[in-house]
Amino acid sequence: MQKQQGFTLIELVVVIIILGILAVTAAPKFINLQGDARASALSGMKAAIQGANTLVYSKAALAGKEKGGTGGVALLDIAGTTATTDDVNIVYGYIAATEADLERALDVTFAAGADGTATVTDPVTVGDWIIEAGTGSVEIWQAGAPAACSFTYTQATSTAIPVLSQVPDADDC
Repeated sequence: MQKQQGFTLIELVVVIIILGILAVTAAPKFINLQGDARASALSGMKAAIQGANTLVYSKAALAGKEKGGTGGVALLDIAGTTATTDDVNIVYGYIAATEADLERALDVTFAAGADGTATVTDPVTVGDWIIEAGTGSVEIWQAGAPAACSFTYTQATSTAIPVLSQVPDADDC
C-alpha cells in the first residue's frame, strides 16, 4: 500500500487561524504610519523654530537688542551688502510670531490657512506647511493634516520667553 503525503484539512485550518491571530496583533503597529510621520514632521518644525530662535536671540544679544520690545536683526551679514531681505523682526530678542518673519528665519514657505487647510488651492503655492496668524501667536500645520494636528508658537513678552505648545500624539494626526 502506498502512503500519501500532504497536510490534512485540520492542519491547514490551524495554520490559517495562527496567521490570522498574528495579523490582528501586528496590524495596529502599521495602521497609523501616516499619523506618526505627521507628528514627527511637526516635531521637526518645532525644533527648527527653537533652533532659529536661539540663533536670532544670539544675534540680537550681540547687537544689544535683546531687551527691546521690537526691532530686527539681519541673519546674513555679508560685507558690502545693504540688502535687508533676510532681516527678521524680533520681539524681546526672539522671532516675531508672523508668517513673514518665520519664513525668513527658517527658510521655509508657509501658506496662509486654518485647520490644516490653505486658503489657496494651488498645490505649488501651498507647499508643505499651513500657518494661521493670530495676535502675537501663530498656529502651524503640515499641509493635509487634520485640524487637531498642529502646534502654536507664541512670541516672547517682556516677562516670558516664546512658548511652543506640545506636538499632538500620532492618533490626532
